[in-house]
Amino acid sequence: MEKFQLKGDFIKLDQLLKATNIASSGGEAKIYIYSQLVTVNGVTAEQRGKKIRKGDIVQYKDKKIEVI
Repeated sequence: MEKFQLKGDFIKLDQLLKATNIASSGGEAKIYIYSQLVTVNGVTAEQRGKKIRKGDIVQYKDKKIEVI
């Protein structure tokens, strides 16, 4: 599982997908999210602007990211 160091209180889901190189652009992140390919703490994410905070686990296919 990859770890992502959060700077601040939160990061938006689409920004996290770009920062961890899962998506190369905001448009690509949007497609992944709206295609129901991304989960946050085991629940399918439906909002690209969802706030991701420390302790959250984001998964896309077989790639998991723990926000620390």
